[in-house]
Amino acid sequence: MSIANNRKAFHDYFIEEQIQAGIVLEGWEVKAIRAARVQLKESYIYWRNGAFYLVGCHITALPTASTHVKPDPVRPRKLLLNQREINKLIGKTERAGYTIVPLNMHLHRGRIKVQIGLAKGKKQHDKRESAKEADWKREKQRLMKNAR
Repeated sequence: MSIANNRKAFHDYFIEEQIQAGIVLEGWEVKAIRAARVQLKESYIYWRNGAFYLVGCHITALPTASTHVKPDPVRPRKLLLNQREINKLIGKTERAGYTIVPLNMHLHRGRIKVQIGLAKGKKQHDKRESAKEADWKREKQRLMKNAR
């Protein structure tokens, strides 16, 4: 069940590979995410101190769930990944010029997961080409529907 999507990532990047990662959260954050009070639009992922962190993900606290804590809505949140996945991501980002972006946040067996993507940036002409292709697919579907 998808909670939040980052549509801007698909617009700005070519997504080469997708990996599902766990995320370290506090209790108030879990309640807020389940209430869909999360935004991934301006977030990104970076490597520091032996772990990947999700930065810029804005989680708005529920007024009833966080009365006794001072919530920080944009704090860096640690991602939980396999060592093999970590090594692969580090290698690709350092050598091949890829970047890592969060694609969506969803529930998987009762746990909140983040789908991250190994991405390469799009140039302006690539964005126009992608938009043209999407328009053609939409038009083709409409024509096929009317032909029936």
